[in-house]
Amino acid sequence: MRIHNLYADENGETHFRDIEIELCETGPDGTISKIHPATGIIFRSTPADWFFDWHPTTRRQYVVNLDAPHRVTASDGESRIIGTGEIYLVEDMHSKGHRSQALGSPRRSLMIPID
Repeated sequence: MRIHNLYADENGETHFRDIEIELCETGPDGTISKIHPATGIIFRSTPADWFFDWHPTTRRQYVVNLDAPHRVTASDGESRIIGTGEIYLVEDMHSKGHRSQALGSPRRSLMIPID
């Protein structure tokens, strides 16, 4: 399973990379990964015209888009559309930050802090 990862390099520049989550155990309910630690879950709704200019994340967290995509732009200029049902790990706490933007639809998402 591939997820997006937004991270900062040693100069504070943010970049995207892909992370492969290994699925390692198959049973009657499908194939699963090992347990990954988390500290809670936050439910969020953002409006169709949502735009959050340059900002670093406040904590390391997974973000799961439930019903609409949105665009994230790293400080290196790369922009990705994180689609419906996709997951990204945001880790750019001490950085130049990133931009987040709705794509014309309201969006419900889950934020899952991991620290």
